[in-house]
Amino acid sequence: MSQVSAIIGLGNPGAEYAATRHNAGAWLVEAIARSAHTELRPEKKFLGLYTKVSIDGHDVHLLNPTTFMNRSGASVAALCQFFKLAPEQIMVAHDELDLPPGQARYKTGGGHGGHNGLRDIISALANQKQFHRLRIGIGHPGDARQVTNYVLGRPGKAELSAIEDVLIECLATLPLTLKGEWAQAMNRLHSVKP
Repeated sequence: MSQVSAIIGLGNPGAEYAATRHNAGAWLVEAIARSAHTELRPEKKFLGLYTKVSIDGHDVHLLNPTTFMNRSGASVAALCQFFKLAPEQIMVAHDELDLPPGQARYKTGGGHGGHNGLRDIISALANQKQFHRLRIGIGHPGDARQVTNYVLGRPGKAELSAIEDVLIECLATLPLTLKGEWAQAMNRLHSVKP
């Protein structure tokens, strides 16, 4: 598998969305920047907040698109074109309804599973799906009609605590993914119990 050179966190821009479940991917990228003692800064050419960090000796581009979720592809495509990155070199962190809060999973390739951010990225990358994903569990409201309000709502205290705990585990496994040691990274992350 190709070396991951960019990690993209999905979310919606603006203070009113910052604490909502749909921004779990963006929270991860913010946490990576904090752990590297830097911050994401507006970068017009990437339509997002950007910085470059070193994780365990690997240079990694961090990007949180500031387009709305369903327009994330333009931001990802701009980054890939500028740095000449193949889809296999990017990892997209996003919220995942099919996992409970406190769980996260790595995945490579596959469809968008109804996630508007992933759908737009796949489309913007000329239908290439072989990018890595980091699926951050937010749980499911139990009824498909409630999904929109649910993802745009804020998690409760226990839920948020579980998500924050698993983000710490995600950070701990990133050096393994950057070395291409996906099996070890998955073993560690996938064994985390919420």
